[in-house]
Amino acid sequence: MSGALSRLSINQMTVRQLPVPALVEACVTLGVPAVGLWREPVAEHGLAATAKLVRDAGLTVTSLCRGGFLTAADPAGRARALDDNRAAVDEAAALGTDTLVLVPGGLPPGSRDLAAARERIAECLAVLAPYAGERGVRLAVEPLHPMFAADRCVVSTLDQALDLAERFPADRVGVVVDTYHVWWDDRAPAALARAGAAGRLHAVQFADWTTPLPAGVLTGRGQLGDGAVDLRAWRERVEAAGWRGPLEVELFNDGLWARDGVEVLAETAGRFTDCVL
Repeated sequence: MSGALSRLSINQMTVRQLPVPALVEACVTLGVPAVGLWREPVAEHGLAATAKLVRDAGLTVTSLCRGGFLTAADPAGRARALDDNRAAVDEAAALGTDTLVLVPGGLPPGSRDLAAARERIAECLAVLAPYAGERGVRLAVEPLHPMFAADRCVVSTLDQALDLAERFPADRVGVVVDTYHVWWDDRAPAALARAGAAGRLHAVQFADWTTPLPAGVLTGRGQLGDGAVDLRAWRERVEAAGWRGPLEVELFNDGLWARDGVEVLAETAGRFTDCVL
């Protein structure tokens, strides 16, 4: 299986029930060569300890999640967001990944102005991009499905994400393509080609779309092959756009989290070979 899994990265949230040491051990045992990490469990285990553990195991850290939430309208909120994102950049550099995933943020309380919120994201990127670039970290803007526009992400399409990223050098700001968030958009394949041609495709993530969505919708990401997304077609699209990097599986799913984490990881690796490759 290890040969087939050479491009697989398991995002830590897929098996969040596994603490960092157990995640690393399971990846080594199953032949999964890479992980996408999240800041909270990394902090719980310790940043330096996590970096050493992953490095000693020979695993690649493909991304760190997450920075972002850059839409605050008040100066204090903006300052807090910038400080937090600088810290996230430093953590990414310490973990040895060149990609910090940004969830841009939703509308501030009481606001209905999507355009103004997006402009504030650009203003923050202007501050953060040089800081990240000096540390060898790229900022990857992730568009989220429109159902998250109010509370999590006013950037709902890949085109919108690229419009923001293209204000900055390609080696500093790019985009994330996550099948869960873009599969429905018939303009996304052209935007994907646009991102690839410009060198702005910085991360690729896979999850399936299943219905009905759970309450709160955040944990509705389906296991690969269980839903409506043509995952293999999306893998072919990202490759046609020039992507030769890791293919990260990121699942938020209460049912998966309730199961044995090693079992879920093994299942996900099998689904990857069956449904993505």
